[in-house]
Amino acid sequence: MFSKFHKMKSHHQTIFTIVIAFAVISFWRGVWGLMDEYMLPVNTEMSYWVSVVIGLGILIMTGYATKELA
Repeated sequence: MFSKFHKMKSHHQTIFTIVIAFAVISFWRGVWGLMDEYMLPVNTEMSYWVSVVIGLGILIMTGYATKELA
């Protein structure tokens, strides 16, 4: 099964790239929609700032984690 999938992947790489890009964009659109709906829905400006702080925190933590692995 996996060899058939791999063979199909190599022949149709552009189509797979488009499908994967669509999946990633759809996932993040859903995450952002849920965050807009549930994370401080009354105060959108504060919701944006909290999102920025959480995102930066995750980037900083993963940056330190990747430095430790190297």
